[in-house]
Amino acid sequence: MSDDLISDQDYEALAAFRHAMRRFAAFSEMEAKASGLTPRQHQALLAIKGTPSAPNGLAISQIAEHLLIQHNSAVELVDRLAEAGLVRRQSDPADGRRILVTLTERSETVLRGLSAAHLRELRGIRSTLLALLRRF
Repeated sequence: MSDDLISDQDYEALAAFRHAMRRFAAFSEMEAKASGLTPRQHQALLAIKGTPSAPNGLAISQIAEHLLIQHNSAVELVDRLAEAGLVRRQSDPADGRRILVTLTERSETVLRGLSAAHLRELRGIRSTLLALLRRF
């Protein structure tokens, strides 16, 4: 599709979609803060829990990749999470030189509550999101 073929309805759909996504992001940020986390900490915990191909935890490079941040930023993030008692570092059983980050029982509890709230919110806006996606 070239730029000259974009209709007013396309712009309306894009604007509405961006608004819906931003509203969900604002909801997510608010919920994370209410749980005592920064939004990025919440994202990191969710990445660790929600990566089925990494049952033993995620390496810091994988966390950086999931969050679209630089490796050194991920290191600082993991340091803060560890200081707060939300993650543990352990040696990778397959490669002792590599460190894996896993959740603690405390973070599992916090993440469970956050995830339940997010799922309720998504179920509430599901029809709006589907209608917007159909417009594309």
